[in-house]
Amino acid sequence: MYTTVNQEGILNNYAPETPTYYAEYPSQEQQRRYAFQGAIATLLVSFLVLTTLAASSIG
Repeated sequence: MYTTVNQEGILNNYAPETPTYYAEYPSQEQQRRYAFQGAIATLLVSFLVLTTLAASSIG
């Protein structure tokens, strides 16, 4: 941890800097998994919206 002291004696603590790195492009398997998760999420949200519309039209 990096600490400095100003003229009034107040301490300033700084967190250590982590090394930066570039993300790697996802593999074909990861891309398929992301597409599958997106499809499941779309179905879930659509189901929730249709359920809400059906429930509000009943009342």
